[in-house]
Amino acid sequence: MTQSDASSAPRIVCIINPKAANRKWERNILVRNYVQKNLPGKFVDTHKDKDFTVQKTAELCADHDIIVAAGGDGTIADVLQGIVLSGRGHELALGILPLGSGNAFRISLGIPLHLPRALRIIQEGFTREIDLIDFGGRVGTFGSLGATARVTWEAERHWMPGIFGHLLAGRIMSRLSRQELEIELFDGFDDDGVHFKHKVLNLKVFDVIIGKSSHFGYGWKVAPQAKIDDGYIDLTFFEVSGSKFLLSFPSIYFGKFQKTQRHFKATKAVFRGKSLPVQYNGESLGKRDVVELKILPRALKIISPRNFTP
Repeated sequence: MTQSDASSAPRIVCIINPKAANRKWERNILVRNYVQKNLPGKFVDTHKDKDFTVQKTAELCADHDIIVAAGGDGTIADVLQGIVLSGRGHELALGILPLGSGNAFRISLGIPLHLPRALRIIQEGFTREIDLIDFGGRVGTFGSLGATARVTWEAERHWMPGIFGHLLAGRIMSRLSRQELEIELFDGFDDDGVHFKHKVLNLKVFDVIIGKSSHFGYGWKVAPQAKIDDGYIDLTFFEVSGSKFLLSFPSIYFGKFQKTQRHFKATKAVFRGKSLPVQYNGESLGKRDVVELKILPRALKIISPRNFTP
């Protein structure tokens, strides 16, 4: 490589969550050596907490062209937050190495779990602009309000990581009830394609699915009508009981049952209720009486397969 080639090469930093997927990065020396050999640039472990990851990412954005998030959806959420905080979301690009247990976001972008193929996509460097959702100061690509958010909160309290921790936490669903919500939607469309400027709904719901990307962890196609770059937040309201939700779960998992539920797209949404559980990108935001969401259109450049259509 000539000196001019070296100076024009993108500056890459890989931000790694060593705790992801039951410490896959720490335990699997073959994975670690392969990634370090085939991805040029700096490697930074997020060995502390979420705030450390966000702040460190924001700092690294100042002098890098590509930020690679190596971990699961939680790691990606923190890296996204850092990129937005840096103000360079339109200048640099985000790459993804799926090392987590859930890895839902990568499905909506066509990024494979197979690490050599995921690395090849980063090396090819094809970027597309995608939307993000502002969850009251936190950014993400999917979330929920209600039962699934409560399960996320329970799972974070358990010692068992990954899918087994979520299955263990999921037992509480049969005991959860629907909650009364007042919902304000702005500048969007209903399922009939009718545009509205402002709409107020009063619903009793078990769960609300919030999407830009279409999947939750472990391949759950939870928001089949969500589009990563259409400029709208995708909202599905499950106005069913907990028992109906659980009995219908196979159909919900594959995105079929959602077609029977109330669905809207909006650029902004405000939810009002009592102690509403909220999660974004698989991370709990606790409980809130008011939840405000807004779209951040074309807020991020992301590296994805060239021939993939979101």
